[in-house]
Amino acid sequence: MELRDIEIFLTLAEELHFGRTAERLHVSQARVSQAIARQERRLGVALFERTSRRVALTPVGRRLREDLAQAYDLLQQGLARAEAAGRTLRLGVFGHAGYELRPLIDAFRARHPDSDVLFSEVTGADPFAALRAGEADAHVLWLPVAEPDLTVGPTVLTSGRVLAVAAGHPLAGRRGVSLEDLAGERVADLGPAAPEYWLESMVPARTPSGRRIPRGPAARTFNEILTLVAAGHCVHPLGELAARYNNPPGVVFVPIHDAPILEFALVWLSVTDSPAVRALARTAAGLGPVAIG
Repeated sequence: MELRDIEIFLTLAEELHFGRTAERLHVSQARVSQAIARQERRLGVALFERTSRRVALTPVGRRLREDLAQAYDLLQQGLARAEAAGRTLRLGVFGHAGYELRPLIDAFRARHPDSDVLFSEVTGADPFAALRAGEADAHVLWLPVAEPDLTVGPTVLTSGRVLAVAAGHPLAGRRGVSLEDLAGERVADLGPAAPEYWLESMVPARTPSGRRIPRGPAARTFNEILTLVAAGHCVHPLGELAARYNNPPGVVFVPIHDAPILEFALVWLSVTDSPAVRALARTAAGLGPVAIG
């Protein structure tokens, strides 16, 4: 029995009138009659008693109505949940980047009032995992992203860079530092899950003159990085967002004056390209990136 036939049967069982059923479902009265007749032929039993004056359910019809009504309600609830999930876009961001994306999210909601955006946190240690596992619809990631299974959309944020150092570190008192100042300093090791080319764009292995920047100790999250920095175990380059929204004890953020500007773009799994993600990308392209710092 098709879903539309179930709707026709349940509506007729409620209205007990072919004309009102057709009007309520926006179909012809003939369509209602044909659907009921097809159901009765398939089941081999009458579902309704029909006279020129009234329509009534047979005992079998009453039982079928009870059974189908429960199943139909569950089906509708499931479809409603799926539809609501389809309108909710799960967006992964670094740290507090969601605050800076408020103009984009507000514009998206204004254009698509039935849609919403929920934020989750991305870590530099494994930036693509949630996308590939289907746990997020899109991420906002620093560029470049050159993964064959991912689509890179418009840039949504641009940012300067800072160096996180311990409060007692020799670089902490400076108004700015150079990438050359990282020579001989240790930076946090984010592990093997993220591609080297992507990590290199934020945490270079060598200074511009070729001097080595050693990596280690290991850290997987932003808070782990800051804890290691505060303890004096390493320094670490970060986006300027880190300085804007964080003031951890024992950590100082010093601007890196010669580092290239970071660009953060929408990124999503190509095979799960969704209308909601495309709509957010169109909105972002129209607004242009938010500049931080």
